[in-house]
Amino acid sequence: MKHVTLGSQGLDVSRLGLGCMGMSAFYTGSGTNEAESVRTIHRALELGITFYDTAEMYGPYKNEELLGRALAGRRDEAVIATKFGTILHRGDGSRGLDGSPENVRLSVEGSLKRLNTDHIDLYYQHRMDPATPIEDTMGALTELVQEGKIRHIGLSEAAPATIRRAHAVHPVTALQTEYSLWSRDPEAEILPTVRELGIGFVPYSPLGRGFLTGTIRSVDQLDEDDFRRNNPRFAGENLKQNIRIVEQVDGVAAELGAKPGQVALAWLLAQGNDIAPIPGTKRVAYMEENAAADAIELSADQLAALDKVATPVGDRYADMSPVNR
Repeated sequence: MKHVTLGSQGLDVSRLGLGCMGMSAFYTGSGTNEAESVRTIHRALELGITFYDTAEMYGPYKNEELLGRALAGRRDEAVIATKFGTILHRGDGSRGLDGSPENVRLSVEGSLKRLNTDHIDLYYQHRMDPATPIEDTMGALTELVQEGKIRHIGLSEAAPATIRRAHAVHPVTALQTEYSLWSRDPEAEILPTVRELGIGFVPYSPLGRGFLTGTIRSVDQLDEDDFRRNNPRFAGENLKQNIRIVEQVDGVAAELGAKPGQVALAWLLAQGNDIAPIPGTKRVAYMEENAAADAIELSADQLAALDKVATPVGDRYADMSPVNR
């Protein structure tokens, strides 16, 4: 597996990571087969994947605990990224945005314990808290870096102005947001901003929440509690129109003898050497399929064809207010 460097402080990661969220939360079948999830993590390590993404909110807490157990005795082989800021530790522990220094402290101690580690390699603010100046949050994170509890600071779904303000306090190593052939919004402002500042970029949902694998044709395939049932892009006529995107990706995949999801990942990898997508899965076979995208080289004509893929119909979330701010 090839590697990339995220940020100006030199965080080295495999250029494809593993998103662990779906092992414990939000997706069909989550939390149903921990043994297979652990096997998936172990097989990823064998294939040279070093970058593992989780968050305290996934479960909540269950996903960090799972990753901590899976990496027992192998901590040094992994770069662990986790996230804070969407659980109210100063209150009743319910969901909500809190980027206050006190909540940062409470959050990191819980994550360190659950992950069974003395440091977190990359610690993201999961969503921006409009009630707390980003400078205050970054000040608390800077102290955690100085104390050795975290190595690098990240932001998730932050707007360009927020990224600049944060970076002025302490170097931001990575910005995480949704980016794929299904969601190209970051190309307008986010990518130019992070590249100007020397910040790495981590696309989440690089397979369009599974849509770009070509396997989803109806929400009837999803469990009742799968959050995609309430995602606008999977709703009714939107889904029918969005299938044209997969059909376009399928055309390139057929030329290569590859899977459409592999082509979607190869396209992302071709967007720069400062990008490290984190496709998620809880099954060994799908993780192996995703990892094989590292070896796919798209021709100029194939890249051009994929660049023309249709824009999806519908917003990324039912509620877009917490993102890009």
